[in-house]
Formats: sequence, structure tokens, C-alpha cells
Amino acid sequence: MVRPYADTDSDALWELKRGFETGLGEGTDDEAKQERYEAKLDAGYRREWLDWVGRCVAENDGCVQVAESDDGLAGYVFVLPESMAYVWDAAVLNEIYVAPEHRGTGVADDLMDAALAVAREQSLPLDRLVLDVDRQNERAKAFYERHGFEHWGEMVARDL
Repeated sequence: MVRPYADTDSDALWELKRGFETGLGEGTDDEAKQERYEAKLDAGYRREWLDWVGRCVAENDGCVQVAESDDGLAGYVFVLPESMAYVWDAAVLNEIYVAPEHRGTGVADDLMDAALAVAREQSLPLDRLVLDVDRQNERAKAFYERHGFEHWGEMVARDL
């Protein structure tokens, strides 16, 4: 079952967020990327990220949704609130993550459906849902393509 995030989910959501961050290098043969993301996950980052989640949820209680299972939370999806739509002139799928033991069970599809429902409620310059995906993450790319996502530009980055 997918439902809106509640404050009582914060510890479980943080564990899922850790899985999301540490999994960013999975399947890409980029161990340095994985180590870099893992290194930032300290107590200060946890506090600041959960505070940000709280502010986003205060603006739109559906922007962070969680998937429940018999043994706790199986995954989450985070669509940025409408006030941030002008970052890309579209709805932004910030994060979607399913714990490894729940992959292949339909949880990711349920979370994507929830994300699309939230995005469709937003008043947007462009009626699009955008996200960034590692070009080397074939599993994620296949999932997004199955859900109708198409290549639309490319994000690049550099160190500050």
C-alpha cells in the first residue's frame, strides 16, 4: 500500500534514503561515486534532509509517499512540490527507491503511479515529469522507459 509520508516514518525513510544514496553507484562500475555519496550521510545531513522533507510535505502532503510492507517500509517516492517546478519548468521526480528485497514485486510501479498522480495535480509550465538517471544504470533506465519516459536533454555536473 502506498500512502503519504508521516513524521513517524522518519527513521524508516532515512534508512531507505541511505539505500538510495549508497546505491547510486550500483551497476555503473563507479565505486568512487558510491563512496562519495555514502560519505555525506552523517548525522547533520540526516537532520537537514529530514527537515527539508518536512518543509516539502508541509507544502504538499503527497510529495513524499511511502510503500508499506508487512515488515515496514518497502520504498518511497519524492516529487518536488509545485513551488519548485520552475527549476525545470516541469514536475520533478526527485527520488524513487525500493529496498532490494522488494524489487520485482510491483512496489516501484505503485510508487511511480503515486508520483504521476501528484505531478498531474501541479500547475506546471510544461506538462512533464522529469528526473535524472545515471546513463550507466541500465535497470533504472529500463524501468523509466517502461513508464513512458524519453530522453530529454542531459544533465552535466562539475565540482565547485
